[in-house]
Amino acid sequence: MASPLELTLVLLFAACIGVVLFRMLHLPPMLGYLSVGIVIGPHALGLASDSQRVQYLAEFGVVFLMFSIGIEFSLPKLKSMRRVVLGLGVSQVLGTLLVAVGLGALVNLFWSFSWQASVALGGALAMSSTAIVTKMLAERLELETEHGRNIMGVLLFQDLAVVPLLIVISALGGNSKALVLALSLAALKITGALALLLWLGQKLVGRWFHIVAARRSQELFMLNLLLLTLGLAYVTEHLGLSMALGAFIAGMLIAETPFRHQVEDDIKPFRDVLLGLFFITTGMLLNPSIVLKQPLLVLLFFVGPLVVKFTLIAGLARLFGSSPGTAIRTGLGLAQAGEFGFVLLNLVIDRNLLDPSLSQAVLAGMLLSMLCAPFLIINADRIALRFVANEWMMQSLQMTKIATQSIKTSGHVIICGYGRCGQNLARMLEQEGIGYVALDLDPDRVMEAASSGETVVFGDAARREALVAAGIHRAAGIVVTYDSTPAALKVLAQVQALEPTLPVVVRTVDDTHIDDLIAAGATEVVPEIVEGSLMLASHALVLMGVPMRRVLRRVAQARNERYSLLRGYFHGIDDEDEGGEREQVRLQSVPLTLNADAVGRTLGELRLDKLGVTVTAIRRHGIRGVEPVAETRLMAEDIVVLRGLPDKLVEAEMRLLGRQ
Repeated sequence: MASPLELTLVLLFAACIGVVLFRMLHLPPMLGYLSVGIVIGPHALGLASDSQRVQYLAEFGVVFLMFSIGIEFSLPKLKSMRRVVLGLGVSQVLGTLLVAVGLGALVNLFWSFSWQASVALGGALAMSSTAIVTKMLAERLELETEHGRNIMGVLLFQDLAVVPLLIVISALGGNSKALVLALSLAALKITGALALLLWLGQKLVGRWFHIVAARRSQELFMLNLLLLTLGLAYVTEHLGLSMALGAFIAGMLIAETPFRHQVEDDIKPFRDVLLGLFFITTGMLLNPSIVLKQPLLVLLFFVGPLVVKFTLIAGLARLFGSSPGTAIRTGLGLAQAGEFGFVLLNLVIDRNLLDPSLSQAVLAGMLLSMLCAPFLIINADRIALRFVANEWMMQSLQMTKIATQSIKTSGHVIICGYGRCGQNLARMLEQEGIGYVALDLDPDRVMEAASSGETVVFGDAARREALVAAGIHRAAGIVVTYDSTPAALKVLAQVQALEPTLPVVVRTVDDTHIDDLIAAGATEVVPEIVEGSLMLASHALVLMGVPMRRVLRRVAQARNERYSLLRGYFHGIDDEDEGGEREQVRLQSVPLTLNADAVGRTLGELRLDKLGVTVTAIRRHGIRGVEPVAETRLMAEDIVVLRGLPDKLVEAEMRLLGRQ
């Protein structure tokens, strides 16, 4: 038996090789984890035969994943999803159980197959993979879409349903009165635990984390974060619920505090590494020899549940009001087996409700369905468009709604994301008489804002069609207000493909990913931490008696050094010359007369850069739309905006106008 260190090294080495290989093939990393788990597992090479030793540690990957998802689902949002959780979620689990019992009765006509085995197997197959699906939806930025909400609602109910299903499977074949009593106690326990945790948590978590943050210790903050996450996971596990549910509640409680963004960054390394271990240990369960010995049976338990669950969930989603395309995406996202299904299947095996060889075939089929889950989710849009006749029409209608808002506007700003940051920007643009079109994926927010007369529509700014409908070819600029770097990078990729010269301003939380965003095409990146520190410094200086004009100059100087678009300013008669004012970079507008030397010449020929002067903009016929590149040829009545030191600006102006 390998030592703990040897086992850890094997897992880390296999994980690195698997992820690198699958990244090179442009496949999801989780497939790499599952594949290397199969290869090094006890049923293949046997390099990591002691899967139980890392199983418990790997389960923490799901715990931290659910914590991260909980941060995205605040309590108000969860309340708004109760119809999906209690409607679609309940219907999916009960529907799967009924289908399993019906198919079991049909099989029993030819072979011996008890109804207890049907119920137990139906419960195991009713589960879907929380780890795979939520990670894929988060990476694809689909948590806020309609099908994303459907999927998350069903997954949440499945987590709740694990407890009564464990009780039912344990009691199958026993006293029916004892089963009813056990289920009643479980229902009371679930309701009481959730109510107590949410009620107490709302009152205590925010206050406690404010106290912890005031100590200004990153170590203390991280300790409390781990304590809250694992502590609530422990509480829910010992109340008979799943650890993942407790972690989800912890995430929701943190979402109500101002620390959510810092928490997401702190928890991410733990989540990703442990989740990789979870997928490896899941892959180690598969016995490839079973697939080779009983290929038809494994294929039956692989394809059968996929088709049945997809059909059932898609049909239920339609009954609950989803469009055909959304119903198909919801069904594809939940068709695979899940982690908790293995827990239930192990209990089925312990109770001898299934033949051992049959249970191994079921296990193989479940794992194969998890392996194909990422491909189903990635290609869900393509499948929906292929099999739903009106899906093109539905998407066209959505694009038409966006185009209707933007068709009469030009020179407008496209706002990607209509949260607080996007709404503040929209108000300032309105005050300046500048048009805008906002795209957002929160249907409730879009409905409320649109009903108030604001120019906001439901749409994904990371999709080419949405940007075209929003009038990207007529827009003056784009502002990405997301605090998610992956989301901003997707938008930038589409902008580069459609309008590479269009200026894009991107919001970010800190300086971590500025280089990546600039390389992807962002004109300017505005980190909140920089602006917050400038405001903090300005207030502190004013309180210390520093004159307001000097404070504003200090702030402007700091911004000049940080933001390329704000370097320099237009000089006024009331500007003071103290403190080296004459040596500061300024902006200056130079109108070109008919006899100016620069008329008919290109910027490259004028070589203003040799003077240390930059042309920031050219205004022609009242429109600031001419790109100031070396090949740009100047015309009479152009207004050239220059940036540089005062003495250099004088030389540049003389070169542009000549000695007239």
